[in-house]
Amino acid sequence: MVKFSHGCWHPAPNTLIDWAVEVVKAEARDDHLHFVSASKPINFRGDILNNPTLTHELSSPIDDVLYMSSTHWKGARALTQGPHFELYPDGKSSHAETVKTAKTADSLSLEVGKLRATVDTRPKSFNVDFHAGGKFLTRLGWRSVGYIKHNTTALHPKANYTDPNKGERWTTYQLQLSVGEKIYGLGERFGPLQKNGQTIELWNDDGGTGSELTYKNVPFFLSSNGYGVFIPTSAFVSLEVQSERTTRLNIAVRGEQLAINLIHGPDPKSVLQKYALITGKPALPPAWTFGLWLSTSFTTEYDEATVNSFLNGMRERDIPVSVFHFDCFWMKGFEWCDFEFDKDMFPDAKGQLARIKERGQRICVWINPYIAQESKIFDEGAEKGYFIKRKSDGAPFQYDFWQAGMGFVDFTNPDACKWFQSKLQKLIDMGVDSFKTDFGERIPTGDVAYFDGSDPDRMHNYYAYLYNKVTFEVLERNYGKDRAALFARSATAGCQQFPVHWGGDPYSTYEAMAETLRGGLSLALCGFGYWAHDIGGFEGKPDPGLFKRWIAFGLLSSHSRLHGSGSFRVPWLIDESGEADKVLQKFVGFKQSLMPYLFSQAIQTHKTGVPMLRATFLEYPDDPVSWSLDTQYFLGDSVLVAPVFNNEGNVTYYVPEGEFYSLLDGKIRHGPKYFTEQHDYFSLPVLLRPGSAIALGKAEGETVYDWSNGVKLVVNHTPDLDKTVEIPNHTRPGEIVASLRVRGTEEGLTVDVSTGKLASDWELSVVNKSVKNVSVDGKEQSAKGSTVAVKSPAKTVKVSF
Repeated sequence: MVKFSHGCWHPAPNTLIDWAVEVVKAEARDDHLHFVSASKPINFRGDILNNPTLTHELSSPIDDVLYMSSTHWKGARALTQGPHFELYPDGKSSHAETVKTAKTADSLSLEVGKLRATVDTRPKSFNVDFHAGGKFLTRLGWRSVGYIKHNTTALHPKANYTDPNKGERWTTYQLQLSVGEKIYGLGERFGPLQKNGQTIELWNDDGGTGSELTYKNVPFFLSSNGYGVFIPTSAFVSLEVQSERTTRLNIAVRGEQLAINLIHGPDPKSVLQKYALITGKPALPPAWTFGLWLSTSFTTEYDEATVNSFLNGMRERDIPVSVFHFDCFWMKGFEWCDFEFDKDMFPDAKGQLARIKERGQRICVWINPYIAQESKIFDEGAEKGYFIKRKSDGAPFQYDFWQAGMGFVDFTNPDACKWFQSKLQKLIDMGVDSFKTDFGERIPTGDVAYFDGSDPDRMHNYYAYLYNKVTFEVLERNYGKDRAALFARSATAGCQQFPVHWGGDPYSTYEAMAETLRGGLSLALCGFGYWAHDIGGFEGKPDPGLFKRWIAFGLLSSHSRLHGSGSFRVPWLIDESGEADKVLQKFVGFKQSLMPYLFSQAIQTHKTGVPMLRATFLEYPDDPVSWSLDTQYFLGDSVLVAPVFNNEGNVTYYVPEGEFYSLLDGKIRHGPKYFTEQHDYFSLPVLLRPGSAIALGKAEGETVYDWSNGVKLVVNHTPDLDKTVEIPNHTRPGEIVASLRVRGTEEGLTVDVSTGKLASDWELSVVNKSVKNVSVDGKEQSAKGSTVAVKSPAKTVKVSF
């Protein structure tokens, strides 16, 4: 926790703050503003002495984004020392609008499109205002930009002559928050979704899901006031969100410079799309990843017979498994990671993998970037310099906290990356399809040296990016673009490009289930498109009721995995009554029926950066209630889900305006209002929003099937409905087999198969309305209730009410 003030007037003990109080140099250059602020007012010429300054640059890198930086000592090595985020991975587009700069007697201004920044340059003044289309967004005002000397006994600047670096040095921005303004994001955070009132430190740590620590820290937040802020550094960042100054969001970074990208929406979805242009869009996971993943769990003892018993048991219960995951103990203990199957437990590992794949399952294995000294490859890595080293003596940095004597792969060394990938390649050659990239948070700082000279403090969070990128690259090289997938834990900005991410280690409790959802929503609000979690929780053995409720939640996430710590997660070992088997069978089947919708939404996430898991306010930003909801979500743009967090089945959830149709019980919920209901283990609120149309497929068999065969088009009619429903190809990622345009009026509905064709006869189901007349390609046809059977290759269906 880093608080630099004591109330409104005084600095904290042992703290000196050089606030920006007056602009002493102001230039409106062709495409940016350059201005310098002094830390004490200029009353006479002698005040230019002993007066530390900050140098500010304000520009617009792309449309709807302003970039501002403030630098104390611009010669500091840390300003050029890596690592640096790999920004604009798809290239930086040119401005559609002209960047205009201007200078008057009282101000500087920069304008691009609707965005405008204004700098007050009057004597004894400092203020930077940000507006969009005339609307106030935020400002850096009086005592809002400063350079700080913290934890130092030198209470006067003159005392620093002999050691000017004495104490900690920080740079801070304190952004003004308007009345009622709400803040979200900052990575995977398990506390309240709304961050106001919280102290947040961005530092990756392995702390479970029940504390302020988190595996995925992302220096980006989203405001309800129409903007987001990306802080382009992987360094430790401390944020006080109305927890130090009650009208401000304070950002503090160690060192000589702080910068932000202010991204204008105006709506939150638009902010996320523009943020994705800066840090990268998610790759599209292959379709098979959306099915059920079954794990051996963490510390359990297992061999091929155990694996077969699980897969046979699932098949006997008609529960399809898409991926089988081998966790930690596929390798021998004390030898993690040597990337070799334990021959005592798996004497014919290659044959075993082949036999599993003959069943139709894919293979995932657990890895991490730590190489124990008993690993067969430790000596090789140490001799060739592939590990992070101690700065003091050049020896590999070793650690006992996890695997004894482990070294850390140095991913700043290109040869170390190739070496690491070569170990993974051997597993791919055996038949492995995916890697669970566990850990990546326990990265040392202090007496540490990297191959490329990167700063250890900034590498701590950034390491997750390199680790996941290197692993993703070898999968993509083997399987092709949009055919690679990880199961990743640690992350920072940009890691969304390497899906899928899962939510770490929760307890087996309903409270932890809710923590998990909040963590997922918070992460998604930082552009992470695809997300999973440990169904039933990780720590402890879930009681049958919790497990069944978590199954429904887990299968209504983009990705779904059964995984635990010390106990297996096959349903018959959790619930001896057999009901969990049936609950799992139902919701696996339900998710499979949703695959035409889910994969089309996945493609949109890949194209736009808007996540599949969505806080309600992403879809209903004009509904003030939506900004306070953190126990429900949208899965894609059309389906509202409210998990049940108790054995009794009681759930209270909010429905926005309109008639929402339940995909499970077929009933209508009229919003806006809260509903309190009771659901058995086979049910929960899963509602189709008004004005939506989605394609459903079959609920049995495998996740990957011909989604254009036997389509059921479900339309929740509204008079202003105009939506295109895309049926994606089940084997070629990103390809669309057919597009159906659905248009509504007060009198009726028209569905045009506007592109491509459906593989077989299909069905149109109109909810909320009773169909009166039907014509298919101009020929009158009878209708039963609200369902119309359509023979392929019909192109146009019209119904009247």
